[in-house]
Amino acid sequence: MLKGIIGKRIGMTQIFHEDGGVVPVTVVQAGPCTVVQVKTPLKEKYTALQLGFEERGKKRVKKPLQGHFAKAQVAAVRHLREFEVPDASSYQVGQVITVEEFKVGDRVDVTGISKGKGFMGVVKRWGFRGGRATHGSMFHRAPGSIGASSYPSRVWPGQKMGGHTGNQRVTLQNLEVVDIRPLQNLLLIKGAVPGGSRGLLLIRKAKKKQPKVTG
Repeated sequence: MLKGIIGKRIGMTQIFHEDGGVVPVTVVQAGPCTVVQVKTPLKEKYTALQLGFEERGKKRVKKPLQGHFAKAQVAAVRHLREFEVPDASSYQVGQVITVEEFKVGDRVDVTGISKGKGFMGVVKRWGFRGGRATHGSMFHRAPGSIGASSYPSRVWPGQKMGGHTGNQRVTLQNLEVVDIRPLQNLLLIKGAVPGGSRGLLLIRKAKKKQPKVTG
């Protein structure tokens, strides 16, 4: 099965288990997604499905994409993403993928763009202690020495320094699907996921080994 879908982050809330325990969850509007293209080893040298998410007006789509959607005979969409599958023979162009691909208890990897934080110094970005906070000190929040004089006479790769933080592609692995609401196209995923409200998310079956179910 595909076990993959495009969605967007709605926000966070909490739900209660039958035993009274509280679980923080992220609400994700996942799909419905339309199969726009089926890629095969014969033509593209690999097997994948191209999914479309969120319909948009045809006039707001560039002409090359208009032709792409017209060839597939599907409505124009805002987002196109690929999902690799071992066998694409059971899928066809125009097929609709919904949250029913998943079930409660599934483990998923969620990919999104993290919130941009702008420029950060080393104290806030990496937790550096900083210098003395006394009068006359000229070393409050500076990183200090980043290299050495005679050896190695350069800055080591990976040296922690100030810089742009966030706004990067981030994947959180092995998150648990707590609840599925097909009528609203909602997935409730335990914990937080990357990005802000309405941020685009790619949800895939977890690559790591699934935990064993006991009892």
